[in-house]
Amino acid sequence: MSDLQILQNNLDHFFLIITGCLIFFMQTGFAFLEAGSVRSKNTTNILIKNFLDVFIGAVAYWLFGYAFAFGAESNGFIGHKFFAMADLPADKYSHWFFHFVFAATAATIVSGAMAERTEFKAYLLYSVFLTGFVYPVVTHWAWDGNGWLYKGVDYTKDNVTLSVTYQDFAGSGVVHVLGGTVALVGATAVGPRIGRFVNGVPVLLPGHTVPQAALGGFILFFGFLAFNGGSQAAIASAGDADAVALSVVNTILGGAAGALTAMIIKRLGYAAKYWSLLFTINGGLTGMVALCAGCNAIHPYAAFFIGIIAGMAYVGWSTLLIRLKIDDPLDAVAVHFGGGFWGVLSVPIFNTESGIFYVGSEHSFCLFGWNLLGVLAIMAWSAALSFPMFFMLRISKQLRVSAEIEQKGLDIPKHGEPAYPLASYGDGWSELPHNPQS
Repeated sequence: MSDLQILQNNLDHFFLIITGCLIFFMQTGFAFLEAGSVRSKNTTNILIKNFLDVFIGAVAYWLFGYAFAFGAESNGFIGHKFFAMADLPADKYSHWFFHFVFAATAATIVSGAMAERTEFKAYLLYSVFLTGFVYPVVTHWAWDGNGWLYKGVDYTKDNVTLSVTYQDFAGSGVVHVLGGTVALVGATAVGPRIGRFVNGVPVLLPGHTVPQAALGGFILFFGFLAFNGGSQAAIASAGDADAVALSVVNTILGGAAGALTAMIIKRLGYAAKYWSLLFTINGGLTGMVALCAGCNAIHPYAAFFIGIIAGMAYVGWSTLLIRLKIDDPLDAVAVHFGGGFWGVLSVPIFNTESGIFYVGSEHSFCLFGWNLLGVLAIMAWSAALSFPMFFMLRISKQLRVSAEIEQKGLDIPKHGEPAYPLASYGDGWSELPHNPQS
């Protein structure tokens, strides 16, 4: 191998490691956003889950997840080599790290939707199952060379062989639809928080610190630039930098369009006429989620349009869940499932080389059909595995905390560490007798 090839390989590894670190930092954003969006009595509980999404996720992905996703020995459904990184070549370590931080993101989506009333041991179980098996299998389908969605199907027309493959560059379906589907099943199984719906009427249970939630939103917006741009997985070859730059620009535009659309819908009279900060944040996140699938393959103006539809999708899914009396404190289902589903469908429509909007050929519609099949398969797989797990936990009374603990808060009985202990407040002087002459 020449010195130039060594340098190129090292640059590609460095690119994966650095973008992986930035995606890892998204866990900080999730922590701030989720902590700010729950009541103060449950802050420690949600924060430890954010930490464990990383630590449990690392162990599960090391032992099983990567082997199921990218095992060198595999079939169309699942891989089966590199368990516990055994025999994994050193030049794959950066690849392992990059995909681990994606897996941790999928697990975090679920914890937010089930916040403030879920048993901690139930969280431990579904976190391991999701990171170690549910998510890696879908990753294999879509992103491994032997996966059935990745390989697609070939057909011949006019003596020309055409390939139909799944298009999901950074995981609108693989990460976000999967996480959103599991979150939807989990939130349905655990039931709404006490007081969320009174006589069928929704009652707002506001989080305890909007500034903290806003800071989390900013960090997530920042992380999405690496999430999407880093999915190029290389930077040293011709065209890599252009693809990364296009992905970053499209992600920004999609997020901007989603945020502005959601904000305007709220101001025009959705529920109440306000310039809502939280609506704006979630609309922006939904726009960026939608751009994950095709940020490398569409024009910037198309990204802006996709973001507008994503903002509408966020409002629609959020409204639908309330109508169905499904309680999602973070609106995680609306953001990730709503944005991700639309994102997967948008790629074969607006792909600059083969999209329905530009080409409109039979092949374009076949590509759309394959992406639709792919996202439906991801939904079916996620629901089929999570449904029995959550409902068995519910039947065995291991899914939800008692009514007393839920009403008083999870931090003290479950963790012994209130986020804001009253004993730590005070100026040290107010308890002394007031004597102006002393």
